[in-house]
Amino acid sequence: MRLRELSALDDILRAASRTEIMPRFRRLADGDVRTKTGPLDLVTEADEAAERMITAALLREFPGCVIVGEEATSADPSLLGALAAAELAFVVDPVDGTSNFAWGMPLFGCMAAAIRRGEIIGAVIHDPIIGMSAMALRGEGAWNQEADGRRIDMRVADPVPVAEMNGGANWRFLPEPQRSRVGQRLDRVGASYGYRCAAHEYRLIAGGHSHYLLYGKLMPWDHAPGWLLHQEAGGYSAHFDGTQYRPTATAGGLICTPDEASFLALREALLGD
Repeated sequence: MRLRELSALDDILRAASRTEIMPRFRRLADGDVRTKTGPLDLVTEADEAAERMITAALLREFPGCVIVGEEATSADPSLLGALAAAELAFVVDPVDGTSNFAWGMPLFGCMAAAIRRGEIIGAVIHDPIIGMSAMALRGEGAWNQEADGRRIDMRVADPVPVAEMNGGANWRFLPEPQRSRVGQRLDRVGASYGYRCAAHEYRLIAGGHSHYLLYGKLMPWDHAPGWLLHQEAGGYSAHFDGTQYRPTATAGGLICTPDEASFLALREALLGD
């Protein structure tokens, strides 16, 4: 993927945010919000309309590409199977942080990642509230880009001891006994937060404002964009067993830290026997 193509992806997300997402923010009617798998798994008219617009625009810009959107995959889970072999695929989360969006809280993002034959090659996380996009190209770094084109490079924080780390431990989807173990050990880290929005959590860690993220559930639209952003900002991440993250994986957990030593120390502190 070239910079021109990544910029086209950014333009598509920005247009969907302007046209379908922001006009609905804090203006949703009761019938515009529905539950999917449970009371904390929501979908809104903005999610669906934005994904339709992004999908159509991607097919025009990248003819023949495979698109795996969160809402389309909710209706047809078999779409996930196309990621591993597709010459060019895009995973799309039209409104990441849907609960926040539905509740009128300005903590949500519009994000997508480009994947070639199972490898993540480009990513954009757009913040519709401030009009800034965090962007990454495989092998070429990560940066924040303002609406006027101004570019600010992103870099992860310097390593610190576990007791001084701040970050997000998203333990809700962990299986037992990991779920209870992590919850009971969070006092071993300096601070833990949860924004209900991977888009903002990945922007924080890639920008050097936090030290760790821990996730259990790994749907590709939630993690592929942020994983590349963090990787290209100099970070280290792996599944709980130490193997490399792949966008085709939906389980196995994920820990992101500034370097491998931090990963090993945090894994031992929160998950070790």
